[in-house]
Amino acid sequence: MATERSETRTRIPNDCVADISRRRPPPSLLRGSFTNLLLMEAKFFRFLKIVGVGFKARCEADGRQLFLKLGYSHEVEFSVPPAVRVFCFKPNIICCTGIDKERVHQFAGAVRSCKPPEVYKGKGIMYIDEVVKKKQGKKSK
Repeated sequence: MATERSETRTRIPNDCVADISRRRPPPSLLRGSFTNLLLMEAKFFRFLKIVGVGFKARCEADGRQLFLKLGYSHEVEFSVPPAVRVFCFKPNIICCTGIDKERVHQFAGAVRSCKPPEVYKGKGIMYIDEVVKKKQGKKSK
């Protein structure tokens, strides 16, 4: 009896056209579940934030290649070491993960050194929890 009731509740009328198989969960849910899977696999992670107009990051080859657009005339290309994986959640958020803390932090530092944060405008690549103290610009008379 209980199975018949559940079947009658989920039955869709013939005149209703609804394709529920194509529905996707919201991106925030996907990102959260993806992060959970990622953290189960790797113990150490480091998030980098790219600040600046036109500055972007993208990953290819299953997290083994990282390409950065940082305002130079060319893209900066990084090949990721074997113990580290790289993911780009957004074009301005990079996640470096791995099982070796030293290699993860070393690679994140190498990426950050391409365009360290600027003290006057605050542009560049910085750690997500890093606070850049801005300096006052030149005073006019």
